[in-house]
Amino acid sequence: MKVNKRFGVSKVVIVACQLLLLAACNSKNKSKISILNQTVNKEEQMEKNSYGDDVSFMKDYIQVIELKEDSNQSKVAVAAALQGRVMTSSAFGDEGRSYGWINKALFKSKDTLEHINVFGGEERFWLGPEGGQYSIFFKKGAEFTLKDWYTPKLIDLEPFDIKKVSQTSATFTKTASLKNYSGFQFDMEIKREVSILSKEAIQKKLGISELSNQLKTVAYQTTNTLTNIGKKPWKKETGLLSIWMLGMFNHSPSTTIVIPFIQGDETELGAVVNDAYFGKVPSDRLVVKDSAIFFKGDGEYRGKIGLTPMRAKDIAGSYDSANGILTIVKYNKPKNVTDYVNSMWEIQQEPFSGDVINAYNDGAPEPRAEPLGPFYELETSSPALVLKPGESGTHIQTTFHIEGDEATLNPIVQELFDVTINDIKTAFN
Repeated sequence: MKVNKRFGVSKVVIVACQLLLLAACNSKNKSKISILNQTVNKEEQMEKNSYGDDVSFMKDYIQVIELKEDSNQSKVAVAAALQGRVMTSSAFGDEGRSYGWINKALFKSKDTLEHINVFGGEERFWLGPEGGQYSIFFKKGAEFTLKDWYTPKLIDLEPFDIKKVSQTSATFTKTASLKNYSGFQFDMEIKREVSILSKEAIQKKLGISELSNQLKTVAYQTTNTLTNIGKKPWKKETGLLSIWMLGMFNHSPSTTIVIPFIQGDETELGAVVNDAYFGKVPSDRLVVKDSAIFFKGDGEYRGKIGLTPMRAKDIAGSYDSANGILTIVKYNKPKNVTDYVNSMWEIQQEPFSGDVINAYNDGAPEPRAEPLGPFYELETSSPALVLKPGESGTHIQTTFHIEGDEATLNPIVQELFDVTINDIKTAFN
């Protein structure tokens, strides 16, 4: 990447806010954090560029690999310099909407930062846990405070190696070592494949009865594999890793996140949703109904929710009613597995009681402060990976964007989420 290797105080004040907000966003730290104002030009925040505009911008700073699916004019932009990250995608070529949120201010600064570099992108490779005695974000003996929190360079700034590229897929690899808070060293090989899907493959992956030709579609699947290449087994007693996918999408006042859940008694399955990451989410922003959770993705109020493996299904999504955009995330949720890493910023009594699905809505971190993006996030995680030397674990996530009119989209929403578009639009009435 063309970046200036300066550390310390950045010329762009947004850096301080990024560090503080993203640390909180990707952890279960419940302590109150002081957030500095950022100075992003508000007109730039509100830009709604096309896919072609965004790719052209990024090419001034990083190499962009574009995957194409000619049958439905879809495109996906991937950056090897950012761990094979999907930066953005389009359902209608260069002229189509750009679905991924991109932090243009950070790109323009040409800076690299000490704690985290939040370049954005609609699906990035990440590893957990973030906090706790098995954290990979805190060194052994460090306090669980922001000044001691560091994103591993492996998942922040280090490029992945390009192994293979075709028109419809790109494969990346990386060999690395990470040491956790308890002092255990993970020697690993990462393999990440990003593949764009045809319209026929989209219909098959979603398992829906019909996908109208009137709809604009783009979808990509990422297959993310972690292999233990060391001599020691990865076991609970010394800590485990998980594969974590995080996606930043463009917000809108009309966007609602929809997450179906497994119904059942709380005494057996636990709470339906954890909404206490940044303090309880107000009832006008989070509604739990019979079979689905509705959470605003408007970028106007900071909040985060999570579902445990006992409550989560293998799907989450969002719907932008003003622009007719349905976004869907599916992942390979294994049956009867309940051990997921816990990222709480403390020494934990239950280090393997974490969430499998998360959703985040950006907003002002405090009165009179500016939001980081704004954007909203959909996230999924693999189970905690118990691996002997030579063994591998894989997390597969597929992201879909479908654009069309309400009448055409409604049957798909009903089939996948067991709610109607009208249910989504009126969830907060």
